Order: sequence, then structure tokens, then C-alpha cells
Amino acid sequence: MRSLSQTLVMRHNIRTWIDRHRLLSFVTIAYAFTWTIPGALAYSGMEASWTHSILIGLGGFGPPIGAAVVIWATGGSLRTWVGQMFKWRIGAKWWAIALGLPLVILSLGVLLFIAAGGPIELSGLESPFIYLFAMAWGTVWGGGQEDLGWRGFMLPILQDSYSALVSSAIVGVTWAAWHLPLFLNATTTHGGWPLSQQLLWMVSILAGSILWTWMYNSTGGSVLAVAVFHAGVNAMGIFHPADPEALIPNGVPDPWLNLLAEVTGALPLVLIAALMVVIYGKNHLANREPPTPQDAGLPPETQSAATSENPPT
Repeated sequence: MRSLSQTLVMRHNIRTWIDRHRLLSFVTIAYAFTWTIPGALAYSGMEASWTHSILIGLGGFGPPIGAAVVIWATGGSLRTWVGQMFKWRIGAKWWAIALGLPLVILSLGVLLFIAAGGPIELSGLESPFIYLFAMAWGTVWGGGQEDLGWRGFMLPILQDSYSALVSSAIVGVTWAAWHLPLFLNATTTHGGWPLSQQLLWMVSILAGSILWTWMYNSTGGSVLAVAVFHAGVNAMGIFHPADPEALIPNGVPDPWLNLLAEVTGALPLVLIAALMVVIYGKNHLANREPPTPQDAGLPPETQSAATSENPPT
């Protein structure tokens, strides 16, 4: 049997390794946790259902779990890190932007769709109460929960060494690739998309990563504002007035009309992201200094390294 001292030394060595490879450890844990769940669902053959959707949502907690493990291993403050999800004192202006900009993105996309000849049907629009439900669901389970890892942990570490724009690109690529199992499982929403929509979604997520960085940096590190904004953008598809009978005549998707809807939906995100880079600059994407790793609950690396050099005996 392993002695207590051997167990303590092994635990110390693991924590030291995680501390020295913070980003790699975070990404590895986030991917491992998330990819295990859809992989198990695909293996089990479970059909699409509420249970299936809830389990997929559970997989979305991979990034915050990865961040929590790294913060614990480095001796950081989990309270400071989680506190970003409850940072609501950001001013009325930023709450208006977080809640209202998704509506602007939707409106621009619809106008582009109509201008390009896309057919619409206004009689079947959903109730605003559906939007409130989608926002609440999306903030805590349908996407917003990821942001405590991607924005509340990974982004501050990257911005300690790179510009906000480069950091956004790195997070965006990592974030996009993290979704891969959803595209490979035909029972998920992503898996049912045509290739054109999957590729356009990749473009949208890179543009979205810039906008999420802009929101996070501008609010001084409010993951709550980012999660609400994220949920709002995700929920906009519910209210797109494209005529479903024209998009899917006799149950068969019209490839050109669907491509038009996808392109006009992605274009506003790309244009607004580019506009934010022009207005705020690529270095900070905000009119203030970006949050630091310490704002995300991590201890300074020198302090953490000094602690790790003294293993238990």
C-alpha cells in the first residue's frame, strides 16, 4: 500500500505540474470532461430528448470544471473566480448593451435577409416570454456556463502575454474545436446542420469570441454580463421571421435559401466584431485595462512557483 507521505508527494507533484502548465491543464480537463458525455451518448444510441439535451448541457460545464481544478491546484481563490459570475454592478449602459445588442444583431440579419430576397412569415413569431426563458436557460445551462472557463479564466491568462485580439482568436479556436463532438453526433442540433452552416458557425464563433472579450474587458471582468449576452445571441434564432415553409418545402431544405439565412445571420456578428476592433483597438478591446489572472482568482506565478518548490515530507 502507498504510504501517506507517498500520497502527499504524488498529490504535490500533480499540483506542481498543473501549476506550471495552467492553460494546457485547463484545456485538457475541459475537453476530457465535455467530450466524454457526448461520446457516451453517441455510444449508447440515445435519441434526442429533454434528457439528452440536459446531459449535453452538463457537458458544457467542462470549461468551468477545468478552471476550478487549476485554480485549486495553484492555491488560488475560487471565491474570486466564481465572483465574476455574480458581478452585476457594471452600469446601466453595459446592461443595456448586453440585453439589447442581440436584438440589433437579429434585426440587421433580418434586414439583410429581406434585402437579398429572403421570404418571411410574421404570423408565427414566438412569444416574448419564450425569449425570457431562453435567456435564463442559456445563461446558466445553454452556453453561458462555459464563459466562466473561456472568458473568466483562459482569457485573462492569455491577455497577460498577448493582445486582446490575439487572445480572442486563441480562445475562439479552442472554443470552436471543443464543440467537435456535437458536430459528429447526428442527434444534436449541431450535428443536424449542413456543412455550410457548420462552417459559417465557425466564422460566427470567432467573431463572437471578439465580442465576448470586448464585453468582458469593458465591464471589468463581469462573466455574468458575458453569459447574458451569449445567451441573448444564441436565442435570436428563435425570432428570425424566415418563412419555414419556403426554407423547408415539403420537408426538404432549400439549400440556397438556407444558405442565405445562414450568411445573413453570421454577417452582422462579423461586422460588429470588426467595428469593435476599429473603435477600441486590438490591444485591449476596451477603454480600460483588461482583467488580470489575479482578477480571475489565480495567484502570481512567482508566488505559486515558490510554494511548489517545498514538497511535503
